[in-house]
Amino acid sequence: MRNKEATIDEDVTGDLIKLLGECGLKIITKLTNKIYESGEWLKEFTDVTTIAVKKKKPQATKCSDHGSISLIAHTAK
Repeated sequence: MRNKEATIDEDVTGDLIKLLGECGLKIITKLTNKIYESGEWLKEFTDVTTIAVKKKKPQATKCSDHGSISLIAHTAK
């Protein structure tokens, strides 16, 4: 996980997650295991913001002329 990446609404950066230490890792692991066992994701983990980015074509008009970037919560990664 890279430091100081852009965040969505959660305001939890990679730096902050790393600072949680061993105790925080155990809590996040427990949450992740519960999600895995139940098969139900938190709504906040499923919210994704997708941004269209033009490829190297100045007059991009077709979908194939664009790429995309998806922003998801750090804790969902």
